[in-house]
Amino acid sequence: MNEITFRLAAAGTGGDDDLTALVELYDGAARWMQEAGIDQWKPGDKDEEHFRLRQKEGEVWLAEVAGRRVGAFELWWEDEPAWGPQPPEAGYVHRLMVDRRHAPAGTGRALLAHAERRIAGAGRAWARLDCVSRNPRLRTYYEGAGYTVVGEHSKEGGGGSRYAVTLLEKRLGA
Repeated sequence: MNEITFRLAAAGTGGDDDLTALVELYDGAARWMQEAGIDQWKPGDKDEEHFRLRQKEGEVWLAEVAGRRVGAFELWWEDEPAWGPQPPEAGYVHRLMVDRRHAPAGTGRALLAHAERRIAGAGRAWARLDCVSRNPRLRTYYEGAGYTVVGEHSKEGGGGSRYAVTLLEKRLGA
C-alpha cells in the first residue's frame, strides 16, 4: 500500500508537470526547514529551469506512492564545485527532498538507497553528497545512513556570498 516506486522525471514539454512538482517539492522542503529553524534552503530558490538543466546534465528522480509524488533527488556524475576534479568513481546526490505531508516514514532513506543502487549500477564505488556545515541535524542524518565526513569546502552562493559545506561519502558494495 505504501510501496515507494521510483522513476526518472520526464524531460521536455511533456515533463512540465514533473518540473512543477519538483519545484513544489523543493519549496515544501524549504518551508519545512525554515519552520524547523534550519537555515539552508529558501522557497523560490529553484525553478523549473533549474530542474530542466539538472535533467540535461545528470538525472532527476521522483519517488511516488500510489501515484502521488512524495520525494525526489538529483544525481550528478561529477561535482567539481564541491569535490574538485575527480576520477569517474562516484555519483553525487543533491537536493534530497521529501513531502513531509504525504510521504511514508523512511522515504528519505529509501531515496538515498535508490541513489546508491543507481550509482553502483553505473559501476561507481562511491556515493557522495554535501550539506551546509551549519546544519548539524542533516549531517547526523547522513552519518546515520552510513556516510562518513571526509572534509569541508567553501562554496560560492547567490549574490557572491560564500558558505561552508561538509563533504560526506559512502563506499558502495563493500
